[in-house]
Amino acid sequence: MLRSFLRGVLELLREIGDQNAYARHLKRHGVENSAMEWRRFSDERFRTKYQKAKCC
Repeated sequence: MLRSFLRGVLELLREIGDQNAYARHLKRHGVENSAMEWRRFSDERFRTKYQKAKCC
């Protein structure tokens, strides 16, 4: 039961830290993990996030 709980916490941390999203990005684009690819992923993610104007 403790292992299951810890696995859940670890998955939550990976999701919060964008590690799961990055893994999906690598798989979707068929590329290897690299510093340059992480930068591309991060730039794309931030651009998408901050392009949307927030109202009130």
